[in-house]
Amino acid sequence: MEPALFTSMAGFAVAASITPGPVNLVALASGGRYGFRAAMWHVSGATFGFVLLLLVTGFGLQELIERWPPLAGLIKWAGVLFLLYMAFKLARDDGQLSSDGDKGRPSMLAGAVMQWLNPKAWLAAIAGIGVYCANGDTGLLWQFAAIYFVICYVSIASWAGAGLFLRRFLHDARNMRRFNRLMAAVIAGSVVYLL
Repeated sequence: MEPALFTSMAGFAVAASITPGPVNLVALASGGRYGFRAAMWHVSGATFGFVLLLLVTGFGLQELIERWPPLAGLIKWAGVLFLLYMAFKLARDDGQLSSDGDKGRPSMLAGAVMQWLNPKAWLAAIAGIGVYCANGDTGLLWQFAAIYFVICYVSIASWAGAGLFLRRFLHDARNMRRFNRLMAAVIAGSVVYLL
C-alpha cells in the first residue's frame, strides 16, 4: 500500500472514530460509571462491531440497501430506538458506584449492536467503502479494515479513559446522576440531530 493511501485511510478513520457520537458517549459514561477495565468490553464490542459492519458493507450490503431502500429506513429507526433506550437507561441510573462493576455495564454484544444501529457508523462505513474500496479490491478492503480496527479501538478507548479521569469527580451519587443525565441528554440530542 502506498504511504499516501495509508495516511488518507488512517486520517479518515481517526476523523470518523474520535469525533463525538453515541458509541463514544457510552464509552465515556461507562468509563466514569464502571471504570476503564469494565468499559473495555463496550470498547471491544464497538470496535469489532464496526469493523464487521465495514467489511459487510464492502462485500455487498451497500448494494442490498441500494436495491431495497426501505432497509436503510429500518436500520435508521432501529438505531433511533436503541439510542433512546440507552439514553433512558442512563437518565434513570441512581448514580451509586457499587463494588459490583459488572451489574448493568454495557457488554461487548451491546457495543457491537450499538454500532450496527448507529447511523454515524453506517455513514462512515458507506463513505469509507465508497472512497477507498469502490473498485472491489478485496485486499484493499482488508487493509482498510485492519487500519480502522486499530484506530477505532484506540479512539473509543480514549473516551472510556476520559470517563475514568472524570470518575474521581463522580464518587458522589448526585454528581454521577448529573453526569449520567447530561450524557443521556447528549445521546438523545444526537438522535434529534439524526432525525
